[in-house]
Amino acid sequence: MRYVSLDLETSGTDPLRHQVLELAAVVEDTKRPRPLAELPTFRRLLVHPEIVGTPGALVLNARLLAELADAALGPPAERCTPAEVLPQLREFLVGQGFRPDPKDRVRFILAGKNVAVFDLLFLQQLPGWGTIIKSEPATIDPALLYLNWRKDSRLPSMAIAKARAQFDDTTVAHEALADALDVVRLLRPFYEFAVYKRVRGEE
Repeated sequence: MRYVSLDLETSGTDPLRHQVLELAAVVEDTKRPRPLAELPTFRRLLVHPEIVGTPGALVLNARLLAELADAALGPPAERCTPAEVLPQLREFLVGQGFRPDPKDRVRFILAGKNVAVFDLLFLQQLPGWGTIIKSEPATIDPALLYLNWRKDSRLPSMAIAKARAQFDDTTVAHEALADALDVVRLLRPFYEFAVYKRVRGEE
């Protein structure tokens, strides 16, 4: 199976008011996993005439704001407008072998930490979502795989999941590409772990 691990950095938590500052995606093939450094990746900074955000989110993304402030130096390849980002992501996915459906939409399985309740809501506000590009209804969140059903009162955070996966570095980068790669790292141990077979065996 192939899926796209996607992560966003935003100026706040309200998809109707706040903006996507950075979008990154990683294509993973569970049948033929490559070294992480060799995975196909996509990253864009989104340029806005004006940025609206919350203090916490803006402080967290100070690095991105500094990159965006360098527009006077010329438009780097990784910078685009909100109207351009999904067409560019579509072109990237087509280049990785994803084929359009009968409605000419490139569809894919979406993976990410909180992707269904956060990132997807922002993606739906970007021009072209649902018409040129669209994710499948079901999404993959690694948090469920690192849940302690007897002790946890909520799904584990990315940092807790990384600690339970025994990663050397359990901090969360809050950088879209690094976080998208971490999702792949969290999912990989389960490619060979057929949970449904184990459940059947205990019936």
